[in-house]
Amino acid sequence: MLKFLSRVRIEFNALDPRTASCLEFLAQCNARKAKESNPSCAVQVKRRTDDEPPKITVTFVNGVEEVFDATATPAQDIRNMILEKGQSLETEQMFRDAGEPWPVIIPAEELHQPAPGTKPRKAEEKNQ
Repeated sequence: MLKFLSRVRIEFNALDPRTASCLEFLAQCNARKAKESNPSCAVQVKRRTDDEPPKITVTFVNGVEEVFDATATPAQDIRNMILEKGQSLETEQMFRDAGEPWPVIIPAEELHQPAPGTKPRKAEEKNQ
């Protein structure tokens, strides 16, 4: 998960009962496997003393920053979003490395062509 990130900032008040997501996400960030995937990712923890809701801010390797309200977003959902966005970044980089334009634009007429090696569906199968 950390391999797609350059920075993680977790902010919470330790006395706030809404910190579960922050603590779980922090544990995931501190896991050996996560740290080994990107040792240069900075994980920062800010312990607050005010009533601000807990939040998690992640900065992707391309500089895009996202802030999550940790009271409403489970740590696993944040992790899954990071992995999805990271896979998109990897795909984009693969295309750029190959000298291909990004994003890939597929002409509308090609979207409706049957794929090679597949049979077109019969009318009665489409209606089921």
